[in-house]
Amino acid sequence: MADKDSKSQADKFRDLARELETDESPERFDERLKRIAKAPPKKERQDDKEGK
Repeated sequence: MADKDSKSQADKFRDLARELETDESPERFDERLKRIAKAPPKKERQDDKEGK
């Protein structure tokens, strides 16, 4: 068995991520996530309007 085949799946994933020059910055992740996943504005519930 070759050394490359003995790597775990996680190690293979990490190697590929490095090869693709991924960025592990949480700030950058949040920035990218906000570009693709926009939540609709929250609707005010009727109970909130009545002060309950």
